Amino acid sequence: MSEDFVRDSIHRLRPYVPGKPIEEVERELGITDIIKMASNENALGPSPRAIEAMRRALNDVALYPDGSCFSLRLAVAKHCDVEPDNLIFGNGSDDIIHMIGLTFLRDEDECVQGDVTFSQYETCAVLNNSCCRMAPVKDFTYDVDAMARLVNEKTKLIFIANPNNPTGTMVAHDEVQRLLDRLPERCVLVMDEAYYEYVERDDYPRSIEWVKQGRNVIVLRTFSKVYALAGLRVGYGIARREIIKYVERVREPFNVNSVAMAGAIASLEDPEQVARSRAFNSAGKRYLYAEFDRMGLKYSPTEANFIWVDVKTDSVQVFKQLLRRGVIVRTGDIFSAPTHIRVTIGTEEQNRRFINALTEVLA
Repeated sequence: MSEDFVRDSIHRLRPYVPGKPIEEVERELGITDIIKMASNENALGPSPRAIEAMRRALNDVALYPDGSCFSLRLAVAKHCDVEPDNLIFGNGSDDIIHMIGLTFLRDEDECVQGDVTFSQYETCAVLNNSCCRMAPVKDFTYDVDAMARLVNEKTKLIFIANPNNPTGTMVAHDEVQRLLDRLPERCVLVMDEAYYEYVERDDYPRSIEWVKQGRNVIVLRTFSKVYALAGLRVGYGIARREIIKYVERVREPFNVNSVAMAGAIASLEDPEQVARSRAFNSAGKRYLYAEFDRMGLKYSPTEANFIWVDVKTDSVQVFKQLLRRGVIVRTGDIFSAPTHIRVTIGTEEQNRRFINALTEVLA
């Protein structure tokens, strides 16, 4: 098959590399009792209310889901204090990133992102025959002034993951405001806030305020992280209704399944789910910080449920040795940081097992 059999942009795509599944490690190494600390899943698990609601929803899986996500739309609108027509729903927030690209990017348009961040932003650009300009980061944190300097007459989308994946760092409200005020009218700022519920700092951006002001801002959020529904794939975007109207035109019908909607609605009805997850995450974070300090390893203070840590040696080799001890983490080489790993904050038992294994490997 010749290379011109597919679109040119397909050849430029870098396939997404997910965290290694437990089942794959079992097959490859023939071991069991494996813990996965690679994909930023919430080890605490979903709300009991969500589990019960999903069980009930199974009775109706022979029927198509509500394509408009009506009940979920009302629940999220109330939760976020926005109007229902300020919302769009997707099969995970990365589905909405794809929709945003289809909606806004013309040939030769450009996007701007940080040079250590979530890979799907670049994929969004490449798929739509656009390019993604990479702004250097400072201490693994977005540099909004560097991003602003890359904006030109071709720029259409600016992506900020906040907190950033894979580094866990965040940019403050005033910093993003400074960038937003420098953007021309044709630009859309996409704030990917998948981990925002975990943030402990007081200066986190009040991004929904910009939506209410009518700015060209799209806020992305998800039920995969703090609500622990990663396997169901349900995310949402918040923007002014004119933007939502256009993005809705490229949305696939029935892109959010009925079981996912039931679980998401019930998650919002559990007032303790976020508080439980935040306390759980905070305790695990403090423990891992202390252990990394003891081991002399530099890490980026995180506002998410994972930590970006420099193990001071080849991360791929560390990854392989940890695998043999039944611990899955994420290597930094795919983010151009060959001595870093990203580790998800787990249960107390998982965190201790990870530290014990890492100590052995680095010794």
